[in-house]
Amino acid sequence: MYIATWLFFGFCAGGLFIRYAHLHPSDTRRILATALVVAAVIYVAFALRSENVSRWLVVELVGVAMYGGLGVLGVKRSVWWLASAWALHPVWDIAIHYLGSGASFAPQWYVIACVSFDLLVAAYAAHIAVRGLTNPSGATHSKPRAT
Repeated sequence: MYIATWLFFGFCAGGLFIRYAHLHPSDTRRILATALVVAAVIYVAFALRSENVSRWLVVELVGVAMYGGLGVLGVKRSVWWLASAWALHPVWDIAIHYLGSGASFAPQWYVIACVSFDLLVAAYAAHIAVRGLTNPSGATHSKPRAT
């Protein structure tokens, strides 16, 4: 029940975040990329509570750099980079912070909620990519109608 509750919470929070991003079509990509970096930075804050701060700080800063780079590619190149990064983030959550030794400092509820949040946002980014809803600047455009 505990896991289902936090997955539901993450899903709801993800839905609210997607709604916010969707209401700002000219900034959607930047919003998705910024939130991706924030999701990684939150683990840096958690790492500061760990017993081996220097080791975990390096690990989490690598995550920030990795997801930051993917976010930049998602803004400047293709939204598929954002979809991929958001889909990859649950692997980071589960492998390091739920099953791995990072579980010693990352709150379990946060890690679980992140999984559903991240996957929902990944699906939204993939939807944007498939539908062609944003151009490289992030602004929306409509597809031509068939006559």
